[in-house]
Amino acid sequence: MKRIIIGLLLLPLSFVASAGTWNVENDSSNVNFISIKKGDIAEVHHFKSIAGTLNEQGQFSFSISLASVATNIDIRNERMQSLLFEVDKYPKLTLSAKVDPKLVADLTVGSVTVTSVDAEVDLHGQKQKMTFTVSIAKLSESHILVASVMPVIVNAQSFGLTSGVEKLREIAGLSAISKAVPVSFMLNLKK
Repeated sequence: MKRIIIGLLLLPLSFVASAGTWNVENDSSNVNFISIKKGDIAEVHHFKSIAGTLNEQGQFSFSISLASVATNIDIRNERMQSLLFEVDKYPKLTLSAKVDPKLVADLTVGSVTVTSVDAEVDLHGQKQKMTFTVSIAKLSESHILVASVMPVIVNAQSFGLTSGVEKLREIAGLSAISKAVPVSFMLNLKK
C-alpha cells in the first residue's frame, strides 16, 4: 500500500518533468527529397521512420532511419540502403540544433513565425553545419508544426556519398544522377 501511495504522489512530478518536451510524431510528419536522373526526370522520395525531440532548453535532436527510405520501387530502396547510405555502417542521419526556447514559448495559439535554425547534420560519417529556414505554427498548447520554408540542398560530396551515387547510376544504367538533392520537411511536434 505504501508503494502505491508513493507512486501516486510521484506521478504529478513525472508530468511536470516531461511537460516541456515536444516529440516529433512519426506518422504525421514527413521528410522528403527529390532525385533527378538523366538530366530532367525528377522523382519524390521520403523516409518512413523519423524521430525527434525539442526540450525546454531549446535543444532539438532529430534522427532518420536511412533503412526506411521509400522510393515506391523495392529494388531501388534496397540499392539506396546498401550502395548509397550503407546502412550497415551508417544506419541513421542525425541532426542537432539549438532553438531559442522563447521562440516557441512566446507563440500564441494560431500564430506563425519564420526563423533560421543552424544545425549540425551527421550523415554517412560526415558532419556538416547547415542552416534551415523554417516556419513554426502553434496549433494548440500541445501541438506545433515546423515546416521548411524552402528546400535545403544536400550535396553528395559534402557527406561522402559521391561514390554511392555513381554506383547507383552504373547499376541502373543511367547517364546521370544529380549529386545535389533538394530536401524538404513537415514535422508535427506534440507534448
